[in-house]
Amino acid sequence: MSYTNLLVHSEKGITTITINRPKKLNALNQETIQELHEAFKAADADGRTKVIVITGSGEKAFVAGADISEFADFGVEEGTYLAANGQKILFDYVENLNTPVIAAVNGFALGGGLELAMACHFRVASDNAKMGLPETSLGVIPGYGGTQRLTQLVGKGRAMEMIMTAGMIDANKALHYGLVNHVVPQNELLELCDTLATKIMRNSPTAISAAIKAVNANFKEGVNGYLTEITAFGNCFGTDDFEEGTTAFLEKRKANFSGS
Repeated sequence: MSYTNLLVHSEKGITTITINRPKKLNALNQETIQELHEAFKAADADGRTKVIVITGSGEKAFVAGADISEFADFGVEEGTYLAANGQKILFDYVENLNTPVIAAVNGFALGGGLELAMACHFRVASDNAKMGLPETSLGVIPGYGGTQRLTQLVGKGRAMEMIMTAGMIDANKALHYGLVNHVVPQNELLELCDTLATKIMRNSPTAISAAIKAVNANFKEGVNGYLTEITAFGNCFGTDDFEEGTTAFLEKRKANFSGS
């Protein structure tokens, strides 16, 4: 599949999706959001893909925000639809994907860019990365899940400060806050993501998918995360991966998981 605003490369079980709008600092317009949905959907459906890495082209930005020119003249109905549709087809979609997704945050991750990174299962940042939700400086609030996911990741007080001041934090503060898992020089960013992806690929795809669902359940209103975990744990006993994993352990050999 060909894309206007994305580059997609798959190798050794890792699919790397690169947002490629360098003149716009990889800002998210509606076309790019739709293309990202299609790219994530295709990678998740491809049995050869075990981990997805999402990043931005160039050295300046992961995603510098949403393309403001697209919605500057929107009214209430259009703005509501913009947020609801974006969350449905991209941000919530990525969060609940069966395939693990790592955000490789290279440079600015602002507004919708930070929201996209936060929707991923975890984040690795380059040491020049800067992150923030500047929406209140435009007279609006984060609309792609930012008020919720930032609070989950860094806590209420820090999230309130970041949103209300519309300020940016650097990579080291993001690491201190728990917003990112690792900070490395930019030229080592994708290498570390590939190393982490390789470690993930040693383990059971079915168990990893179940773990994603169980962890996410903790943050869903009206869902009992503990019960979700119990059910998912029990279901693992009916998988080929469980049989292979336990047999390999007892036989003192490396497991060869099929993902079934």
